[in-house]
Amino acid sequence: MSTRTAGRTFLIKEAAALTGLPASTLRYYESVGVVAPVGRSASSGHRVYTQDDLDLLTWVACLNATGLSISDMRQYVANGAKGAAAAEEQVALLSAQRDRLEAEAERLAVRRRYVQLKIDYWQAVADGDRDRARALSEDAIALADELKKTP
Repeated sequence: MSTRTAGRTFLIKEAAALTGLPASTLRYYESVGVVAPVGRSASSGHRVYTQDDLDLLTWVACLNATGLSISDMRQYVANGAKGAAAAEEQVALLSAQRDRLEAEAERLAVRRRYVQLKIDYWQAVADGDRDRARALSEDAIALADELKKTP
């Protein structure tokens, strides 16, 4: 925590700007238990975020950016509160996400290769290169079979 913001609190609009998460997402994460309910202003009843809340939400935003599910984010935050006692669980949770991302990257690479083949095919057609177009079409058909296998 910086000395500049030590003890300072933030309204939801400020918290949204500082974390990069929309206010609706901040409320949602609270409602589904990804983060604990934040404090409320005694006078207005509005949510009041501390620097610690913002730090946690910044980590949650990063987890969200990796595509981690709400359930896994909830578990990650709960494990984080346990500290070293949950380190192995954190490693397992993040390793599983890494594996999902690797599989997703492989599926994306196949899709990208297919699109490139189609670009090359149509460029060959535009260039009047029938032999190249035919070969690329055959390659695309073969790759289409691989595409069917990828969700």
